[in-house]
Amino acid sequence: MIREINFDGIIGPSHNYAGLSHGNLAATRNAGATAYPRRAALEGVAKMRANLALGLTQGILLPHDRPNRRWLAALSTRYDAADPVLQAQAMSASAMWAANAATVSPAPDTGDGRCHLTVANLVTMPHRSHEAVETLRQLRLAFADPAFTVHEPIPAPFGDEGAANHMRLCEHHDAAGIELFVYGVSGGGFPARQRLEASAAVVRAHALDPARTLFIEQAPEAIAAGAFHNDVVAVSNERVLFTHERAFADREAPMPQFANARPGPRSWRFPPMPSAWPMRSLPICSMPSS
Repeated sequence: MIREINFDGIIGPSHNYAGLSHGNLAATRNAGATAYPRRAALEGVAKMRANLALGLTQGILLPHDRPNRRWLAALSTRYDAADPVLQAQAMSASAMWAANAATVSPAPDTGDGRCHLTVANLVTMPHRSHEAVETLRQLRLAFADPAFTVHEPIPAPFGDEGAANHMRLCEHHDAAGIELFVYGVSGGGFPARQRLEASAAVVRAHALDPARTLFIEQAPEAIAAGAFHNDVVAVSNERVLFTHERAFADREAPMPQFANARPGPRSWRFPPMPSAWPMRSLPICSMPSS
């Protein structure tokens, strides 16, 4: 039996708004604002309890040890001797964003019939690049059963941001599906955080069927607007794809690809996208502190 599990990250006590995330407009605009990590953590716990009350299976990712003294030691410094920016990077609690923990392919999609997880390296942003070590430990503990395989992060410099740039379409959750990997090339003055090479490496590690795997370029204008993570502008669940019209570089190209790659017996229909949706009616936005 296959069961869907929802994982939430607990907000750590060192959560703050340091404005470290270049390209995340919300994060930089909130730089210096007061953070309330205890209140946020309690709200997160309340949300998880609500999920449990609904009968959902709920997982928890714990806060990482902060400041990350091992990371600082690798930079030949200590927290009390580091400059303020490095101190803020070592204190970052952004691992709470569970969508950046890993890319997950369920058992029906993989070559060996196991659920595969590849931990995101998050190398584009220094304050996030040191999360992978502890995330790997937690996921290998949570998924120690032989039915799962937890892979180490893709090596630098190929940036990988985890499930935030990954989607899946299927007839139902325990059926074989289409896995969509969204990558970036350019975002004007902002970095594209998901590299095509990293996505391709995840596909190989998970032994996915090329006929049911799609690579889609993220729209440069979305990255320039602060939506460097695809899940800000496009999400999917089973046979539903909900997307901003400017999420992809070629907004028409993915539709026939989806139809051609469909794994199920029924046809998939995708209505044409409107030619002009004003940005103000469905704005591209980004989350603070990611």
